[in-house]
Amino acid sequence: MKKILLSSIIVIIGFTFIGRLSYLQIFSSSSTQILEDTAIKAIYDYPERGYIYDRNGELLVANQPAYDVMVIPREVQPLDTLEFCSLLGINKTQFTDKLKKARVYSPRLPSVLVPQLSKEDYARLQEKMRKYEGFYIQKRSLRYYATHSSANVLGYISEVNDSDIKKNPYYKQGELTGRTGIEKQYEDYLRGIKGVKYIQKDRFNRAIGPYKDGAMDTLPEQGKEIHVTLDKVLQEYGERLMIGKRGGIVAIEPTSGEILTLISGPTYDPALLVGRERSKNYSKLHYDTISKPTWDRALLAQPSPGSPFKTLNALIALQEGVIKPETTIRCYNGFYVGNKKRGCHCGGGLRNMNSGIYKSCNAYFAGTFRKIYDKYPTTDEGMDVWEKHIKSFGLGDFLGYDLPTGRKGRVPNKAYYDRVYGDNRWASSYIISNAIGQGEVAATPIQLANMTAAIANRGYFYTPHIIKTIAGEPIEDPKYTTPHYTTIQKQYFDPIVQGMADVYTKGTAKWLQIPGVKIAGKTGTVENFTKIDGVRTQLTDHSVFIAFAPVDNPKIALAVYIEHGYYGARYAGHIASLLIEKYLKGEITRTDLEKRMLEKTLEAEYAKPYSEEEFKINEYVW
Repeated sequence: MKKILLSSIIVIIGFTFIGRLSYLQIFSSSSTQILEDTAIKAIYDYPERGYIYDRNGELLVANQPAYDVMVIPREVQPLDTLEFCSLLGINKTQFTDKLKKARVYSPRLPSVLVPQLSKEDYARLQEKMRKYEGFYIQKRSLRYYATHSSANVLGYISEVNDSDIKKNPYYKQGELTGRTGIEKQYEDYLRGIKGVKYIQKDRFNRAIGPYKDGAMDTLPEQGKEIHVTLDKVLQEYGERLMIGKRGGIVAIEPTSGEILTLISGPTYDPALLVGRERSKNYSKLHYDTISKPTWDRALLAQPSPGSPFKTLNALIALQEGVIKPETTIRCYNGFYVGNKKRGCHCGGGLRNMNSGIYKSCNAYFAGTFRKIYDKYPTTDEGMDVWEKHIKSFGLGDFLGYDLPTGRKGRVPNKAYYDRVYGDNRWASSYIISNAIGQGEVAATPIQLANMTAAIANRGYFYTPHIIKTIAGEPIEDPKYTTPHYTTIQKQYFDPIVQGMADVYTKGTAKWLQIPGVKIAGKTGTVENFTKIDGVRTQLTDHSVFIAFAPVDNPKIALAVYIEHGYYGARYAGHIASLLIEKYLKGEITRTDLEKRMLEKTLEAEYAKPYSEEEFKINEYVW
């Protein structure tokens, strides 16, 4: 009986071992479990990132080969450290620190020791690598830029950090990920899928061949090709016009919401953030606290909108029925708030809506603004109505565009003014600066461009976006194809559009006409205050301009914002008209104007001896 029991136990244990081994061989071959086996080594094969093209199929971003020196810490044998460091171009301290970091990450998994060797360094090093156990060279691809522009919107890639790896186990130490711009927003499409080869090792840690004859190996899949909505030619041209100037430019196709240009100045060559000099170059750019080349003014700057905002107050007044296009208001070279006079440069006299727009009369729009609030029994009610109308144009909101940075601007509400003045203790005269876009309202350049597109479309806009196709498939996301309607009825846009068209024919931008192209626009001269050594000081005005063209069939709507650029038509208006002509006609006929804008800079203005406080950018008041 004891013999039978002992035999049974042995048989059961045997079947248990056989069953477990069979399970491990047949059912338990996931990549995670394989990597837990110390007798198996994984070698990754990294795909090329997807190419990026502009709306016309022009190449923006491709790839170039690079080589990383990898280390598996537990396989490292004693070596001539000084000789090896000399080959790698690093010192002994750097070598020790990198090896220690790799060992902390994992003694048996590969880590990057020296990233992004050039082809020349690789050729010099590869023949000698066999001398150094535990080290090998791995090929990967880095970005190659077919343009010197668009750094702020394309973004850049960099090595993942510990936080990235914790958030997404797909990544391993030393791998690259999109860090900003399109590279970050569309990382999941652009990165591709890495391949892997599993190598079986013997008890002496020597490779003896593919694990399971390569049955578990996978090939890399290249990242998906994407086309973005940018116009490469227009983007490059706009950045040339911005040399020596600070500000932002955004151009949108009104009928689709596609972003044609997204320009921030000053900018930098995207190639600076590629290769072994990337970290040094980034530090230099990032810590330039004066010109801020890595700070995207097109999406993050929040200036007061200035006179372009008058168009919205006119639309609200028409919608609320408190004014008609022919209603007149007298300008006394300004307007009064109590006993204090606010200035105006329109020349004075009676103004109706049309002349109020094309002459940019402050008194006309102050009177119009008051009428909106006077319609309602309380200021709170008037404020609610005004706020609702303004926000329907996308102001005071992030807009929902497909770029990973931005600011929401500001549309003040009654709660804001209650905190400032007290509940029921303020009136429209307290906030009259909002009538001319100089009050508490703030808007980013992309919001101003979107507002302009809504006017061009006579009452609706599409969410601005940068993506056009992925792997040849057009984007049909309802987020980008569904129109957003403003609270203003269509018929009220005609007199506003006519006034904006007259800005070009007989108003504040009459010197900026483009032969053969009818444009609607609005100049803006934004007062610029800051504190210098504790004293509120007025600096040179900012130049703002919005426009769309052609008037009757708009193909482009844009906003241009130039810091310290004087009045609206001086810099912003000239640049806007050149961009419109370039986009619609493909060439510039006003070559004298082009030459001036390409050569003129505001460097002398920016070099004035302001206190350092002037450069501590206030997120609302510019």
